[in-house]
Amino acid sequence: MIQLEHVNLVVKNIPEMLKFYQAAFPHWYVRDEGKGEWSGKPRNWLHFGDEYQYIALSDHGEGENRDLDGHQVGFAHFAYVTDNIDAVISRLVEAGFPIAKPGADEPYRKNIYFLDPAGFEVEFVEYMSDDPKLRNLSS
Repeated sequence: MIQLEHVNLVVKNIPEMLKFYQAAFPHWYVRDEGKGEWSGKPRNWLHFGDEYQYIALSDHGEGENRDLDGHQVGFAHFAYVTDNIDAVISRLVEAGFPIAKPGADEPYRKNIYFLDPAGFEVEFVEYMSDDPKLRNLSS
């Protein structure tokens, strides 16, 4: 078995990022944090997650994230499966994060997209079937 353990995001402001991800994942916690250097530049870093997966954040980012409406090479989005998408939406909106894009109108899944404070697009999806063929149907 292979599974994704962590995503490592270079950002400008860790506390802003933490506010978003704490709203999305209230059961996660700061696993570890510290200071270091990356390619000659000082940075703070933080791992936010649980025993099985986490998001690594480092605050030595420069410039802006890619234009998600454009065609530049780079990260498009990453997604998390939830068993209660309405609760995720409610927590994020209540924390001040607007919905970036509505999801597709599909019979076997609900999904939604948010932008985190660094401009990374995060999708949340809830499946209404255990059948992978039905989950992955496209209208």
